[in-house]
Order: sequence, then structure tokens, then C-alpha cells
Amino acid sequence: MEHRTDMLIVGAGFSGLTMAIEARNRGISDIAILEKAGDIGGTWRENTYPGVACDIPSHLYSMATHLNPDWSRAYAGGSEIQTYLQKVCRDEGLYDLCHFHQRLKSARWDGDRWHVETEDGQRWSARFLVSAIGALHVPSIPEIPGAASFTGPCFHSAEWDHDVDLADKRVAVVGTGASAVQFVPEIVDTAAHITIYQRSPPYVLPRPDGPIATWVRSLYRRIPLLPRLRRKLLYVIFEYRHRVFRGEERMVSFAMKMWRKSLENAISDPAQRLTLTPDYRIGCKRILSSNDWYPTLARDNVTVIPHGVVSVDDDRIVAADGDEMQADVLIWGTGFHVTDVVERLDITGADGLTLREAWADGMQANLGTAIAGFPNFFILLGPHTGLGHNSVVLMIEAQVRHIGRVLGQMKREKLTAIAPDAAKQAAFTQEMRHRHSDSVWQAGGCTSWYQDAEGRNTTLWPGTVSEYERRMAQSGLEQYHPAPPQSGDR
Repeated sequence: MEHRTDMLIVGAGFSGLTMAIEARNRGISDIAILEKAGDIGGTWRENTYPGVACDIPSHLYSMATHLNPDWSRAYAGGSEIQTYLQKVCRDEGLYDLCHFHQRLKSARWDGDRWHVETEDGQRWSARFLVSAIGALHVPSIPEIPGAASFTGPCFHSAEWDHDVDLADKRVAVVGTGASAVQFVPEIVDTAAHITIYQRSPPYVLPRPDGPIATWVRSLYRRIPLLPRLRRKLLYVIFEYRHRVFRGEERMVSFAMKMWRKSLENAISDPAQRLTLTPDYRIGCKRILSSNDWYPTLARDNVTVIPHGVVSVDDDRIVAADGDEMQADVLIWGTGFHVTDVVERLDITGADGLTLREAWADGMQANLGTAIAGFPNFFILLGPHTGLGHNSVVLMIEAQVRHIGRVLGQMKREKLTAIAPDAAKQAAFTQEMRHRHSDSVWQAGGCTSWYQDAEGRNTTLWPGTVSEYERRMAQSGLEQYHPAPPQSGDR
């Protein structure tokens, strides 16, 4: 049996839930959400490692339609964000739309509707298909010779094994990205020794974190305007951070002073300071925030190896310089598949065009939201919508408002199917490549998960959030054309 719906959303994280709310507000009531796991939450359901938290302030990392006066900290932990999303889902009745344990297997456009199959055999037919799967959920583990032979517990930070007792254990941590910066300080008092394998040191700036007083939260509940004002203020402050990525000398100097003071206050050994000093421009890789990372690295039971891992032999980890260390537990802090996560899906648009074929020259989507050759298909947080300086929730909201407006225009124009204008998509892609060509992310002297296999930055939006919001607010049906009837597979 094939289930029919007007809009089928794949993924029940921030993107999927925000899209469902917007679509329903636009008069689309027949909505279904497919979720691969057993609950909503996306990143905040998947990642449960010790210390998991958002690096954007809580009040900014919230839906504008569902501000939360009860955040307990300036920067919320993962479990609190998950609880927030669950509350939104209950308050909006979105759990009724969710179909859990349904992993997308394939999606095909037949000229009129999308036909979707899940891995357990469920079949769906939808007029509109929305990808809200996100990027930070498919763990990336390097293919290292002998890794499968490691004799002790071994897991990725996004698949934390809470049954493993780290007490008095020698722990090897591979990677120094955002996850490692959060979980290593949390386990340092438990483990006997932690060895961290660092291919490239990150810039780690202090975080203005702390509990939000009970009386302040009470005030936020009584006067709803106050958390809205706090969100707006944080938005303006974080927009200002974009100047670091633009290379404005004064802002770069300020950020570098903050970083250097944080490093030097915690690390007294000149050689270790050198090991922890990046050799690329600040902003080239993701700027991390923590008050505990550098003090943790100064501990006697922590060793930083300034090299990657080249092989594993039973319980011995071998670094690129030949150094060998024994470990009882191996934890991968090596991030996620980002630039190829959607491309991995079996999605076929008009005339048999597959997403892999459409993206043979890199990820492309007009305004980061719709892909030429794929009618009535939208992608949230698609190419060139990621951020290095502000909250991606703002980008999601700009996207869903655009989609909602386009759907309304379709209804007034009595259009059944639309696809992005290929020329407009090509122009947008060329603009992004031009703007990134001399940006810190591509010309800053580093390689990062922002870049694809060819070194192109297909992930980040190069401008401010306010620029993207204006652009999306001014864009509508003129970005699309009526989708022609299917002419058959090529």
C-alpha cells in the first residue's frame, strides 16, 4: 500500500519541525515526517557524549515562533536542547505527523508526484518532498590500517558507548574538533591518561557561559518581550562576528588576542604552546569555544600528539611520526560526512536525473534551497547555507519562509509543479564560488570539512545572515519555472 500526502518531510530535527510548522500555517495540513530514529531531535538526539552542548547561545539557538524563557544556561547542553524540541513537538502536535524508524531508501519523481520508499518497505506518494536530514549525523571514521583489530572498546563520539567505564583507563582520542573539545574535559578526571592525536590545532576561544538566574527566567516567563529582545541582541552581536571571517583587521586582532590570552593563561610550556598554535588564518576552520580545553591539555594525565594516526596494532596506536602509545579505549572525534551526505541518497528527479549526477561538479542548489531538475523538491540547510558565525536556525527560518511563500504563489497561479530555473541556479553557484575564492575558508591556508573533495567550499554562506534573510525575503516564484511533463528516463 502507498500512503499519500501533500508534503513529505525527511528528518525530524530543527529543519523538519520548522518546515512542518510553516507548511501548516500556510494551509497545508496533510503532512508526514519520516524519521530514521525513534524520536525527534536530529543532532541533539544522536549526540549524547559527555559535555555535548551548542556553541551558539540558547536564546539564539531557538525557533522564533517558540522562544524558551526557561533555558538554564547561556549555552544549553544537548539534553536540554532535545527536551526543548520535544516540547515544541508536543505543543504543536507534530508527533502525530511523525513516522519513526523510517529511513529513506529512494525517492523518484514521476512527472506529477514523488514516490518514496523506506528501507523497511513503506511506500509514500507526495506532491512536495523536503529534505531536512541535516549534515552532522553520519559519523566520519578514517580508514586506518588495523583499526578493526583494536582490542578494547572503540566508538565515535556521536555513537558514545555509555556502557564503557573509562575509570583508570588509557584513552586515545583521535581528532581535536568541536566534539573532542567538549568531551575530553568531561572525562579527564575519570581516565587514567588521555592521549590526543591532533593533525591540526583549532582556534579555541573562551565562552561567556554560565547559569541563568531563576529570577531572570521568571521575568522572561512573565514578560515574553524580554527573551525576544535577548534573541535579537544576540543576533546583532553574532552578526558582528562575521567581520572576523571577512578579514577586518580590528576584529581579527581582537579575536586573536582573546585566543592567545586563553592559550597562554592555561599553557606555560613554550613547546606545548607551539604545538597548540594553528598555522592557518583564524576562521579558516571552525572556530571553537571552550573555557576548559586548554586547562585540560595542561593536565599531567593528558598528552597531545601533534600528528594523525597511521595505524593501529592491537592496543597500540601508531602516529605519523612513528610514536606508539598503548590504549585501553579508542574514541574517534573525527567529525561527520558533510559535503556528500545528501548525495549518498537515492533521489531521482525529472527524466531520470539522479542527485549524484546533478552534483557531479559539486553540490549546487539555487539559494541553497532547491535543485534544478528536481521539481517540487526542497532542501533545508543545503549547499551554501551553513554558517561560521551565527545560528543556523536563522537560516532555516529564512528558507522555510521562502518555501511557504512560493507554495502560496503556486496555489494562486494554479501551478501543480515547479523546478528551479537552471540559469538562476548556475548564476548563484558561480557567485558563491567567486565569493569563496578569496575567502578565509578557501584561501586561509587550511583544509576543513567545509570543503569537498575538490577543495571547493560548497557548505558555507559567505555573507551575513541578514543578507541571506533579505535575499530570501525578496525571492519567490520568479526563481522557478513550471515543471514540464516527464519525458521518460534517459
